[in-house]
Amino acid sequence: MRLMNIISKMSKLFLHSVEKICYACMTEMKCITKDEGVVIFFILVPLFYPLIYSWIYTNEVVREVPIAVVDMSHSEMSRKFTRMIDASADTKIAGYCNDINEAKDMIGRQKAYAILYFPSDFQKNPNRMEQSHVSIFCDMSYMLYYKAVMQTATAVAGVMNTTIQTERTAGLSKRENKVMTQPLDFEEVEIFNTTGGYGNFIIPGVLMLVIQQTLIFGIGMATGTRKEGLRIKGAIGNVLGKADTFSTVTGRSLAYLMIYAVVSAYVLLVVPRLFHFVSILHAIDLLCFILPYLLSCIFFASIIAHFVKRREDIMLVAVFTSVPFLFMSGVSWPQSAIPEIWQWVSSVIPSTFGVRGFIRLNTMGALLEDVKHEILMLWIQAATFYVVTLILASRAKKKQQQQQ
Repeated sequence: MRLMNIISKMSKLFLHSVEKICYACMTEMKCITKDEGVVIFFILVPLFYPLIYSWIYTNEVVREVPIAVVDMSHSEMSRKFTRMIDASADTKIAGYCNDINEAKDMIGRQKAYAILYFPSDFQKNPNRMEQSHVSIFCDMSYMLYYKAVMQTATAVAGVMNTTIQTERTAGLSKRENKVMTQPLDFEEVEIFNTTGGYGNFIIPGVLMLVIQQTLIFGIGMATGTRKEGLRIKGAIGNVLGKADTFSTVTGRSLAYLMIYAVVSAYVLLVVPRLFHFVSILHAIDLLCFILPYLLSCIFFASIIAHFVKRREDIMLVAVFTSVPFLFMSGVSWPQSAIPEIWQWVSSVIPSTFGVRGFIRLNTMGALLEDVKHEILMLWIQAATFYVVTLILASRAKKKQQQQQ
């Protein structure tokens, strides 16, 4: 009988806690729908921003990079080299210049992004059994242009070298000429990023960062609204008087989780397939990985929002941190090359482990076992940030009661 009473009391207490959590969740949902700013960052930005960003990189690689030619040789070989450069899909000849200064002027006016320079002895040297040179000056402020120009020029030079060597080895068969000119053959196989495109390289990491940053925007704006004392119908601030800190924090977080469960499925599953990016991620794997990531991002955003006094302040914080968060994730710069101190800093940011794990699952074909370290770190972050959020919310509630 006594045991039954204990079980009955615990059941009532549990049901009462669930009721308060559901009340806080519903109240938060009502506030979100009535706050235009929060709706923009929770719904509209995740809906359209990934589309715009992906559309920019639809072409994947740069084509027809304009090159200025300075031909001091005026020979058959230099003209052949130029024609082959122009025939490539990655480059085109934008114009012919009389000297290097004229070519520099074209680069200054951005009519060309590289200079192809042939010295006067370009054809004479091979005829005298001497090595000849062709110079390429590239605009290094555009790395993709540099890559296209250098790869094309290297390929053309290799073809012309083979042609010259073949002409000088008369009497050999085609097979012997091939072995002579190319004794070591190789095959280039692109793995993971099979298109070799920039979009497949950068978009997966950006999509994960969009989820984190929009959560920071939205939660920070909602928190700033409460601190400013703005009263919408059913304002979130009223929840503090009707529920304890645990129920309030948990209910709000549940509301954010419900919204972003749908948003994440759209951003991570639908958008890559719309633009034909590499996406081999399964929905079940995404569910197991995205849950700790979303929880970590929600509580991380709640901690940042605690220090926001006005709703506009969160915009400065989120915009300022977006690029550093992307760099520290190891996408645009190798993780092993990041200074150790910044690796420690990045370990407290959810997007660091979220981006790394998602790229391995989505692009590299990893299994959940292969990203168990990232999943474990996200769960640790989520638990730690949740406790910190409860502490901060409890202190804020006590301070509010003392002021009243």
